[in-house]
Amino acid sequence: MAKKVPQINASSMADISFLLLIFFLVTTSMDVNQGLTRRLPAPIPPDQKIEDTDINKRNLMVVKINSANQLMVQGQEMSVKQLREKAKEFILNANDDANLPKLYEEDFGGAIGVVKYAKNHVISVQNDVDTQYQAYLDVQNELVAAYNELRDECARKYYHKAYNELDEEDQKLIQKVYPQKISEAEPKNYGGN
Repeated sequence: MAKKVPQINASSMADISFLLLIFFLVTTSMDVNQGLTRRLPAPIPPDQKIEDTDINKRNLMVVKINSANQLMVQGQEMSVKQLREKAKEFILNANDDANLPKLYEEDFGGAIGVVKYAKNHVISVQNDVDTQYQAYLDVQNELVAAYNELRDECARKYYHKAYNELDEEDQKLIQKVYPQKISEAEPKNYGGN
């Protein structure tokens, strides 16, 4: 006669597996992507005609990232580490250079008063379809950091404190002096240059 082998009662195994699954779902934390903060333009009404905007060449800084993640700024090869200073130089135009954005004089009132600034400047970021996402983010971070540094320097000059220590109204005033104008063009194929 064959010997009977005792069987394990597996009826509660499904319940235990379900409880373990719930436990791990509840206790596990997941990274949340922050993304890039950009203010999108309002939608254009369907009956409105879209007009091409003509930007003076001196007011435009073109930043290209090719498929090899190499950076070209205004036709010159550059490293990402140099981009922040180049962007600050472009936005400020401290010496009123004819090749950099035209400066306009405006009275901002308050502690700032009359200031010359490049209100029509635009930084155009163009990337290749094969550009790595990290290279794109590095360029975006440097450009945003350039604006942040300029705003902080302005706050320290006129308010004698850091930009993030100012109240919302004063921050908006400084944002008018240094408006963040980063345009993103449709990705293209630039090859390896």
